[in-house]
Amino acid sequence: MSFTIPWDSLFGGVLLGISATLLLLMNGRIAGISGILTGLLTPKSKDYLWRMLFFVGMISGGMLGVTFFGASIPTEFAASTGMLALAGLLVGLGTKLGNGCTSGHGICGMGRLSIRSFVATAIFMSVAALTVFIRLHLL
Repeated sequence: MSFTIPWDSLFGGVLLGISATLLLLMNGRIAGISGILTGLLTPKSKDYLWRMLFFVGMISGGMLGVTFFGASIPTEFAASTGMLALAGLLVGLGTKLGNGCTSGHGICGMGRLSIRSFVATAIFMSVAALTVFIRLHLL
């Protein structure tokens, strides 16, 4: 078995780390996507602009990746639309119960050595692994 370095993933991870660090240093905010989007849905005048720019940057970054780097977007899914909607609702419920999402806890919180984020990340990674196991091997 041979191992090759996934350069695209490594570069993307470095960019995520840099952007999360810059947001924290320049704006004092955590780059947790669920919190950023929640702030867009319940706008406060002083927070709205940076949240909108962050959101637009995420969308346009994905579009640039598809356009210039040949990235692909899946168009066919093995699950039904209802199952995908249920999965999205469960993820949203999990981020609400966990007081944050994978980016907020897994990237920013762990980077700040937050015990709460280490626990949250361990829980959602374990649940994700269990879900994949059940979906692929038991259903």
